[in-house]
Amino acid sequence: MSVPFRTGQGFDVHQFKKGRPLILGGIDIPSDQGLDGHSDADVLIHAICDAVLGAFALGDLGKWFPDTAAEYKNIDSKILLKTILDTDELGSWSLANLDSTIIAQQPKLAPYIDDMRQSLADIFSCEMSQVSVKATTTEKLGFTGRGEGIAAMATVLFYR
Repeated sequence: MSVPFRTGQGFDVHQFKKGRPLILGGIDIPSDQGLDGHSDADVLIHAICDAVLGAFALGDLGKWFPDTAAEYKNIDSKILLKTILDTDELGSWSLANLDSTIIAQQPKLAPYIDDMRQSLADIFSCEMSQVSVKATTTEKLGFTGRGEGIAAMATVLFYR
């Protein structure tokens, strides 16, 4: 059965680590700590990658880019997303929209939202109006509220 649309959702979490840059949505965010991970630990792009992979039933980020593979050590997550978007399975599909949420108590992300949206629109080769990035706190509840890390979730809709 051929359907004219595909949707996917993704979720990711990374804990904070001193001495690393904080990269979200492909943007360097001023912070005294970054996120721990095998790649650059861009939790937002990782959630988006899983949403795209889910939309096309292509597995998950760990399957595509294992954290045991040396070639992905400290890799820019924008490269991972571009690699996924360049696969044959996505050839005839276009992004209708991307909706995402970053869950973090700190740092305050409002000043960087439009830069993240533009960064992601550039990767998807779409208009910024097709990309939503939101940020919220958990009102100091849970691991994000205690400042232990950041979570992100994303939903994508593709059309043919």
